[in-house]
Amino acid sequence: MRPEILYPFFADTISLPGVGGRIASLLEKIVGRKVLDLFWHFPVDIIDRRSCPALTDIKYDQIVTVKVTIGSHDIPPKGSKRPYRVWCHDDTGKLQLIFFHARGDYIRRQLPEGEDRLISGKVEVYNGALQMSHPDYMLSPDQQNEIPAVEPVYPLTAGISGKVMAKIVRGAIERLVELPEWQDKSLMTREGWPTWFDAMTQIHNPASTADLLPESPARMRVAYDEFLANQLALEIMRLQNRRKKGRALIAKGHLKKQLLDNLPYDLTGAQGESLQAIEQDLAQPYAMMRLLQGDVGSGKTVVALLAMLVAVESGAQAAMIAPTEILARQHYTSLSQMTEGMDVTIAILTGRDKGKARQKLLTALEAGEIDILVGTHALFQKDVIYDDLAFVVIDEQHRFGVEQRLALSAKGQGAMDVLAMTATPIPRTLTLTAYGDMDVSQLYEKPPGRQPVDTRTIPLSRLDEVVQGIRRAIKSGTRAFWICPLVEESEVLDLAAAEERFRHLEHIFGDRVGLVHGKMKPKDKDAVMDLFVRGDIDILVATTVVEVGVDVPEATIMIIEHAERFGLSQLHQLRGRVGRGPEKSTCLLLYGALGQGAAKARLKIMRESDDGFLIAEEDLRLRGAGELLGTRQSGMPDFKAASLEDHGKLIPMARDDARLILEKDPELKSARGKALRILLYLFERDEGVKYLTSG
Repeated sequence: MRPEILYPFFADTISLPGVGGRIASLLEKIVGRKVLDLFWHFPVDIIDRRSCPALTDIKYDQIVTVKVTIGSHDIPPKGSKRPYRVWCHDDTGKLQLIFFHARGDYIRRQLPEGEDRLISGKVEVYNGALQMSHPDYMLSPDQQNEIPAVEPVYPLTAGISGKVMAKIVRGAIERLVELPEWQDKSLMTREGWPTWFDAMTQIHNPASTADLLPESPARMRVAYDEFLANQLALEIMRLQNRRKKGRALIAKGHLKKQLLDNLPYDLTGAQGESLQAIEQDLAQPYAMMRLLQGDVGSGKTVVALLAMLVAVESGAQAAMIAPTEILARQHYTSLSQMTEGMDVTIAILTGRDKGKARQKLLTALEAGEIDILVGTHALFQKDVIYDDLAFVVIDEQHRFGVEQRLALSAKGQGAMDVLAMTATPIPRTLTLTAYGDMDVSQLYEKPPGRQPVDTRTIPLSRLDEVVQGIRRAIKSGTRAFWICPLVEESEVLDLAAAEERFRHLEHIFGDRVGLVHGKMKPKDKDAVMDLFVRGDIDILVATTVVEVGVDVPEATIMIIEHAERFGLSQLHQLRGRVGRGPEKSTCLLLYGALGQGAAKARLKIMRESDDGFLIAEEDLRLRGAGELLGTRQSGMPDFKAASLEDHGKLIPMARDDARLILEKDPELKSARGKALRILLYLFERDEGVKYLTSG
């Protein structure tokens, strides 16, 4: 149950003064529908009205508040497009007030001739004369208190003016109440942080531009509150998972030994360490939740297979789920090849399997005749019943959020062990915020024999030279990917760009060119991919659909058109499609207009580094968390007051704090614990509270 003290915060914005149905709908687009959402709608600028100069002292355009005497009104004739002008003066000079499309009677009432008025707004110096268009305030001197010295400026949406937005937020902030302090007093003293109430009040009443900065004490305090709520919720879920009665899967080792003897290479140090951590987790009587991060080509699939074999050796079943059919089929092929000659039954199930063949597979699965089932989301449909599913591997974890992770474990008997994998190296701050409920292993080495990819940047104006270069390379038996640009996040335009490039290359290379894109039916896409894998076509033109998991060792050239439009992590993923065989590989980044900004910096990093983890950190720095690959997917938390770029350094601190709190007070029953429950509800991380056993 949400604490009563928070009820006013969760009221509809329509309950605020001046907010009707139309305004509430407009607000919903930019902030949300609750009063609380307006708390997190922070000002982005200020209007400082404290400057009160004499008119003669104004030498440049600025915002001022001046006391003047109203002089004559210059009223335009009816139907004229001339503005309405009012002359006014102080002892030192003159000022002209200008109104377009004005209601004359209103202005005459507001500015009667011969009376003194306080006028506040932006004054402009035009041909040596002072003028002000549409002043913000026109009041009599005894109403001075109604002109704010400093006014916050908020982000707006069409249909709501700055003044209206400021008034609405002011109405919301009036509902603030003191809440019990959940932060440690010594931390607040050390950091110089205000209370939550004072922090929110200061944020919405900035006295200077310094108060708008992300590192201001008030904003740091509220950002830390949000990170602590996030880390507490994840830690509660992690501990809850540990409490779930799992089953100990003990590695007997006979299948593992067989597989390692089969492999034509030794495991890297990082693969060995990760496998050891997984085996230790599996041997515990509670469910494993581990994330295996590995750069493109770091050998995650082998580690996943060795882990699944622990379940098989224990007499149970394992499943491996992939985000696309292409990837699922690829995993099935590589697992089958690696286990050739071993007593392990592997099968594949995708949405494409229908009728009798599907039914036969489901019967075998329920009878326990299948040890490892590979597939897409189809593995978790209602009619897919396992004999004894104990272990699940999820590939491309960034496509699955916390809720999906919880839903998966419902398929097994009791708590299930889950190993999530991602080939998208995730910056540490994102790992802690999105996957804090999981233990993390990293594969930071490339398997032996992997050659670095030679990466070059070439202007698009040299496209013809690139095509001639490909013509020569193809004659020697190589294959090439040609990736077409992201066009303003539009699938339709992406497709148009790919089709246009396909026609251009088809004109030159004939039927040796294929095209794949996201709008194709899975079976048509797979058919073209198969032609490319078999070598029946030499050039595969594609949208970013090939980014994840396509494995063609013979392909040694990757061309990325308009590379400046892609994020670093995405460029790195695409480059990882080549360099998978023994031959030297090349990645050509073709760019249009580069300018001096982040795009230029991205391409420079791509030329200089092939370390996915370094690239991910740089991507976060250059583009921010909201843009990073996968962050718009369900796996990424949505922060309201905190910013990963500006406040990321607070996350490890919040994680340590959360762990310490729950070690001392696992049920959050102490005075601070009860305050922390309020914090979880305040930041809508109450999924954490649900897992605490008592109310």
